[in-house]
Amino acid sequence: MFAKFEQAVLKGIQSQKQRKYIILGTIAALFLSIMMIPTELVLAKMLPGKNNDTFNIYVKLPQGSSIEQTNSVTNCVASIIQKEKEVTDLEVFLGMGSPLDFAGLIKGSQFKNSENVAELVVNLTKKHEREEPSYMMVQRLRPVILKSCQSIVKESDISFVEPPAGPPTLAAIVAEIYGNDAKGIRELADKVDGIFKKTKGLVDVDTMEDAIYDTFDIKVNPEKAARSGVSIKQINDIMYLAFEGMDIAVKNSPKYNDQIPIFLSLSDSSKRFTTKDLDALRAKLSSLKLMNKFGMMVPITEMVSIVSTKSNPTIMSKDLHQMTNVMAETDMVSQVYPLIDARAQILKELSNDYDITKTGLFDLELKDKKSGKVYELKWDGEMKVTLDTFRDLGGAFIAALVLIFLLMVVYYKSYTLSGIILIGSFLSIIGVIVGHWIMDIFTTDTFFLTATSLIGFIALIGISSRNSLLLIDFTKSLMHDKGMHKADAIAYATATRAKPIFLTATAIILASTLLAGDAVFGGLGVSLIFGTIAAVIASLMVVPILLYNADLEKHFHFHEKKAVSITDPL
Repeated sequence: MFAKFEQAVLKGIQSQKQRKYIILGTIAALFLSIMMIPTELVLAKMLPGKNNDTFNIYVKLPQGSSIEQTNSVTNCVASIIQKEKEVTDLEVFLGMGSPLDFAGLIKGSQFKNSENVAELVVNLTKKHEREEPSYMMVQRLRPVILKSCQSIVKESDISFVEPPAGPPTLAAIVAEIYGNDAKGIRELADKVDGIFKKTKGLVDVDTMEDAIYDTFDIKVNPEKAARSGVSIKQINDIMYLAFEGMDIAVKNSPKYNDQIPIFLSLSDSSKRFTTKDLDALRAKLSSLKLMNKFGMMVPITEMVSIVSTKSNPTIMSKDLHQMTNVMAETDMVSQVYPLIDARAQILKELSNDYDITKTGLFDLELKDKKSGKVYELKWDGEMKVTLDTFRDLGGAFIAALVLIFLLMVVYYKSYTLSGIILIGSFLSIIGVIVGHWIMDIFTTDTFFLTATSLIGFIALIGISSRNSLLLIDFTKSLMHDKGMHKADAIAYATATRAKPIFLTATAIILASTLLAGDAVFGGLGVSLIFGTIAAVIASLMVVPILLYNADLEKHFHFHEKKAVSITDPL
């Protein structure tokens, strides 16, 4: 077996035709594997979906919606969730957010405190006891719930929130819109929101801003109140009692040290308006009367005036700059590709109203053609974390290659040999990318090229370099100490070192199979398995050919050693 392999290697490196085919095949394999990323055969993402034992559902109705409307939408969502056999229990928080968890802390669950919001916490059976991952369940339930429940109240938003697999972010894709004009920011945010909703792969689109709606201010006329013999405090109290409720007295109890407040409120039917208009409010106020100091009943409408106005939205800022966020999640796809599509649509659809300038890799500057006001659109969220992570890991990979190259130059005093080692290490990327493509074929959901995949690729550089070093050093020893011809030395060294290379690769592959099945570290395991296979093939096929094409006597500095041996006796 050893002799046959040695003869095959010797024949391969001595045949110009075979050398040409192997080199061209390697270049083609490298090019085609790298092209799998831009052609989207292999998709890149920060981290894949994480199989959790819980997820949350946020319900957000239009500003000014009643608690009864929120309750009707929430009940619809709960009724669908309760039919799932994998759901152990369901908690509903009406008009508030749930107790803070990892995801809610970032997404602002603690700020939910109004009648138009609700949060549902869905608890599932343990992930090892069910076949369907939580993220697949969310993907399946989302269209069903949106179709059944979102139409109950017009313009309702129902979004699904899962605990993050990696660094927590506000959303998968966040468009931060900055400017000095609140109205202009709102208009631009609405347009970006509309583009997000039309972009394939984006779901749970929401703009982090308060809606502007019609409201009414009830202003007390102090002069009329004084003439009627009613104090302003009485008017305020009856208004709170009619619409909110208030503490009117306390009760002492032998069981408690503190006094127990007695809260009085009108019934729900008494507080409810027939319609949301000025006439309905006047009709409600006309039914409220106060007894003045003369014992006469005075209608509230005699002492107050009603002014129709608009609500005051919250002004958001970041780093002392006024802004707002347009957020979207991705539906089992990478963040990169929907963002590219959405950005292309922004450039296309908004170019009629804005002069758009590219200010970064994806960031944009938009100047309103009519007003001349300038706005900035910056991308954040998991998308930015993904870009930063891949940039940093790419930098680490380049740094590792440069350091290995410099170390080899110092050791061999040859740029050619150092380059051969570097090429042998880099070719493991073929296995990393192709391995993700193969795994994507055999898995039900998308198998992404993740940050852990790049970590595995960087770790492979050292292993691949070791294989090439074994071949080069043994070849050098055979040529120098035994005087073997270059081709024979390369073939013998390759055949001899093939066994330890195979054993090392087998150990790495078997150890990495445990990682390959993990949701988060699956990319690391696949990179190590298939990258190691590619590294072994490169070490036993490509590196010998590169060594044969190099002038080894020159790069091994044999002529310097011969000169030293001649002058030694003197």
